[in-house]
Amino acid sequence: MAERSKRYLALKAKIEPGKLYDPESAVRLLKEMASTRFNETVEMALNLGIDPRQSDQQVRGTVVLPHGTGKTVRVLVFAQGEKAREAQEAGADYVGGEELVEKIQKGWFEFDAAVATPDMMRIVSRLGKILGPRGLMPNAKTGTVTFDVAQAVREIKGGRIEIRNDKFGNVHLPIGKASFTEEQILDNFYAALDAVVRLKPPAAKGRYIKKIVLSLTMSPGIPVDVNTALARMEKRAA
Repeated sequence: MAERSKRYLALKAKIEPGKLYDPESAVRLLKEMASTRFNETVEMALNLGIDPRQSDQQVRGTVVLPHGTGKTVRVLVFAQGEKAREAQEAGADYVGGEELVEKIQKGWFEFDAAVATPDMMRIVSRLGKILGPRGLMPNAKTGTVTFDVAQAVREIKGGRIEIRNDKFGNVHLPIGKASFTEEQILDNFYAALDAVVRLKPPAAKGRYIKKIVLSLTMSPGIPVDVNTALARMEKRAA
């Protein structure tokens, strides 16, 4: 195991062993931990009570964070004709068809999200083995295969993120930057939590959200009390 830096160990010492923090206290502590020279990402990790080996227990969807992620997202759109024009006007960074497919096949990946109109999936499908493992393949379930490309581009650039469990039943989400205010981070936190709750597979049994951890890019994780987080999420929605 790699040795931890003095800075990391000093930050870890701020976290009380065995304590589960309420979301507000966890975010307050995160803000105190922000001490790098760059604007760290606030990351939310959830361990879910699902069996990721089962196709009917996959958690997949999207959420638009109220305050965005703080990151500039480069959006590529596979479209033609009028839809290509709509994508460009909405702010897409790259718009095209066959030429973009060929460019990606040659190793170009200068984009963070991809959208495609349904009629373009005939050629985009050739990129499945390339974009799929990178989480960049357009998919109707996440709203990235759509004729409403303008709305998709605006939402992605405005803070829409994908929710998708990994093979261990975990979900990892960027919910802001260290420079955000505590209230902005909390707004994003509760929006993301609500989205994950709504995506619970009907086939999942028992406790759905088992653990929640908040961290910065270069900080240790702060365990969050799940019951408190869910109760306050519901109170906010009331």
